[in-house]
Amino acid sequence: MDKLIIRGGKRLQGTLDVAGAKNAALPELCAALLTAEPITLSNVPRLQDVSTMLKLIRNMGVTAEHHDDGRVTLDAGGLNNPEAPYELVKTMRASVLALGPLLARFGRAKVSLPGGCAIGSRPVDQHIKGLQAMGAIITVEHGYMLASLPEGRTRLKGAHITTDMVTVTGTENFMMAAALAEGETVLENAAQEPEIGDLAEMLIKMGAKIEGHGTRRIRIQGVDRLHGAQHQVVADRIEAGTFLCAVAATGGDVVLRHGRADHLDAVIDKLREAGATIEAGEGAIRVKSEGRLKAQQLSHHRIPGLSDRHASAVHGAQLHLARREQSDRNDF
Repeated sequence: MDKLIIRGGKRLQGTLDVAGAKNAALPELCAALLTAEPITLSNVPRLQDVSTMLKLIRNMGVTAEHHDDGRVTLDAGGLNNPEAPYELVKTMRASVLALGPLLARFGRAKVSLPGGCAIGSRPVDQHIKGLQAMGAIITVEHGYMLASLPEGRTRLKGAHITTDMVTVTGTENFMMAAALAEGETVLENAAQEPEIGDLAEMLIKMGAKIEGHGTRRIRIQGVDRLHGAQHQVVADRIEAGTFLCAVAATGGDVVLRHGRADHLDAVIDKLREAGATIEAGEGAIRVKSEGRLKAQQLSHHRIPGLSDRHASAVHGAQLHLARREQSDRNDF
């Protein structure tokens, strides 16, 4: 598609479903590698990165099917090739998320450096350091991370891991690896994004023992095996926040199904201050806007929970309202 043609000037009204978050779906697809039993994920978005991840795990021997209703059914019982080749993952950094699960379940893995990047240019080195602390032997050769366990060991061991920086994929990798490790793992300086908590909830459904997700300190008690489970991918907070702002800007009335108000506190607070009405229910958010909203001053660097994309959406809504107000003045 070369361009988008948008004819505005109308209120947005109705009900829509918020798609599942890509940044939750990708690690959860990798979490299916931790068990030989079937996994079903629902509300999985149809995006290129999701398709790439499905190709990647199918190449390992996993049976995976993306259904029309958004479900993905996975069976890693036949996984026989614990490798993530460069050809499949060169455009997707999330491929590193296969490293922890493969190493935890099979004791070995060969995973391409994401995007072919050199070690240290992105925080891949944090993944390596953390897994090495759990007893893994990892070398980097010809653009691949080659991971294995020391001779005589069949499982990773629990460890106390403190990363040099907050890393979302690092936290996810360690959490998945630790679920099958021997003993307890403590993650300090852990990422706190909602997608981290959603992955933890999926792992718990699979039999993992995890506490503290959503905080800077996560504790994982390793178990001998994980089993199959069903899990719904959490709604995309960026998409939901963007719809909230769009409806507020047009003076609309929309119900966002699957929306999680507890993941959008900062956006909702700002829109309420501007004059929009937002009602949070079980599994849905309703946003209504009538008349002119009041301009708000905000910076996503100063407001916890407000991402740069949410800030852009709020600014866009304010710009639309300012133009609409100027147009109203010109009519008189």
